[in-house]
Amino acid sequence: MIQDRLDTPLPPGPFAPHDTLATGLGFPEGPVALPDGSVLLVEIEQQQITRVMPDGEKVCVVKTGGGPNGLAIGPDGAAYVCNNGGFEWLRTLGLLRPGGQPADYQGGSIQRVDLRTGRLDTLYTACDGHPLQGPNDLVFDSAGGFYFTCNGKRRERELDRGGVYYAQPDGSSIREVIFPVPFPNGVGLSPDQSALYVAETETGRLWRWTLRSPGVAEIRGYPSPSGGHYVWGSAHYQRLDSLKVEADGRICVGTLIRGGLSSVQPDGRGEEFVPLPDRSVTNLCFGGDDMHTAYVTLSTTGRLARLRWPRPGLRLEFQDRARC
Repeated sequence: MIQDRLDTPLPPGPFAPHDTLATGLGFPEGPVALPDGSVLLVEIEQQQITRVMPDGEKVCVVKTGGGPNGLAIGPDGAAYVCNNGGFEWLRTLGLLRPGGQPADYQGGSIQRVDLRTGRLDTLYTACDGHPLQGPNDLVFDSAGGFYFTCNGKRRERELDRGGVYYAQPDGSSIREVIFPVPFPNGVGLSPDQSALYVAETETGRLWRWTLRSPGVAEIRGYPSPSGGHYVWGSAHYQRLDSLKVEADGRICVGTLIRGGLSSVQPDGRGEEFVPLPDRSVTNLCFGGDDMHTAYVTLSTTGRLARLRWPRPGLRLEFQDRARC
């Protein structure tokens, strides 16, 4: 069918009602809604953290180098960044897309940014002697630690194996929680923080792990490939990116190729899909006084969009502590 062709510049409409808050962004990701109505995000291609003000003004907070990807506010009010080390960049039909490992790649890292001064510190570049090849997304728990995914890098004839890690924001401790996971991307916690969700990009599958304690997951045996519980996978051809959780526990995932947001119940039922005008709808966050506002990154077209969500999103730990 014509609407399923992948060489068209945008997915077919109609699209969900939305506003465009900012344009001209260099492959935006990792949005964080701040209390004053502004949105913090990364521009991976521009290698920087940017603050989009309520009137749409774009302010560069800091140049991170490499490839800033996931972003979250920590217990100290600083921003924590999953830096994937950078990409090669491709333009197809006028759209910006990430490619493989760049020639100047020097490895991935977890970074801390003081949002007031712009000071940038590197916290982690490896775990147990294994380099962090491509950290992608992160989420803090109520204990003050954070889980993050690392999906590695792609080279012409090979790619790295991915995993999930748990670390402390002061740089004192990092541990491997789940390994291997095939290209893990989005990561989130259930409202009671008893479950960890991870979205796999290439398989288009969503998985759940039961958490025994902070940073300790219950690993199942065969036939679970990575020790988790299978939650959901769409019947459509689509890839999954980053995710956020709603207040009632539903999981919302940025959807690639198909172009939109997918939402399912914790048991994988009740699938909903919200189409948006970009084939790489990479991430979202919830904000506003009632948490019904979804801010969404439309990455290949370089836009930040806003739409009204039918249910309130889950307020993230430390979301309102940003010291800007």
